[in-house]
Amino acid sequence: MNDEITDVAGDSKAPDLERTGASPEAIISHYDKGEDFFKLVLGPELIYSCALFESDDDLAEAQRRKLDYHIEAANAANAKRVLDVGCGWGAMLRRLVDHAEVPHVVGLTLSPSQANWIRRQPRPGLEVVEQDWRDHQPTQRYDAIISVGAFEHFVQKGLDPVKKLDAYREFFDFCDRMLVAEGKISLQTIAFSEPHEGHPLLEKTFPDSDLPLIWEPIAAAEGKFVLTTLRNDRDHYYRTLRAWEQNLMAHYAEAIELVGESTVADFRRYLRISATGFRMGIVSLLRMSFQKRM
Repeated sequence: MNDEITDVAGDSKAPDLERTGASPEAIISHYDKGEDFFKLVLGPELIYSCALFESDDDLAEAQRRKLDYHIEAANAANAKRVLDVGCGWGAMLRRLVDHAEVPHVVGLTLSPSQANWIRRQPRPGLEVVEQDWRDHQPTQRYDAIISVGAFEHFVQKGLDPVKKLDAYREFFDFCDRMLVAEGKISLQTIAFSEPHEGHPLLEKTFPDSDLPLIWEPIAAAEGKFVLTTLRNDRDHYYRTLRAWEQNLMAHYAEAIELVGESTVADFRRYLRISATGFRMGIVSLLRMSFQKRM
């Protein structure tokens, strides 16, 4: 099959559907607190998603294991072209180039701060674009797509359930158009274990976003992709959040100097409320891989 996407302006273009995800302004309001603050909490690689722990791993080891897990799940090692949807500060992109030897990786983010951070650490073949995935129109298909921690922002709070599922289907339609034959997706997302009202602080933190229910990504992929792996690692996210809180408290005075006492207090409450949700099973952490149907 030809890997080129020749009709960029024609049938391969995404349908002109109503935008249902978080606005760029909402994303920026959370992620652009500044790298110096997030470094205190997340560590130097700025990985803002659930780690994958084994035994006595420290946070940095567990985060590297998570990156490698998704690279393997997407069959991305030694691939020619890989797309990272919601690339954050670029840790996955750098891992793909430096360790998986991928010659061309593309990361999409809505955060100018994150994009600038990535550009300050250039790698041959590493490209970051400030762009919504709905607007992404490359001329060549990708061998693999990885998306960690972005799916949570694909729909807005209070969206009609039918429209919500349609928005998720739009993402899998996009992946179908972008991928070569039998290409793979590795997806990580927080999900509600069952229908649940959100907490006011979490809604304040992510005002434009809503979480999927566990079954919704699977249903949205039906017909385009086959689910090949599914795991619920909510205990890993509980452990990750506790590690972030410990980091924050260890640098409490410095954090206040950077963003102010109120912001630090709100962020700590956000970490603690989120950790409780994972511990109680209200929310889950899904790691899912899909293969494109022939």
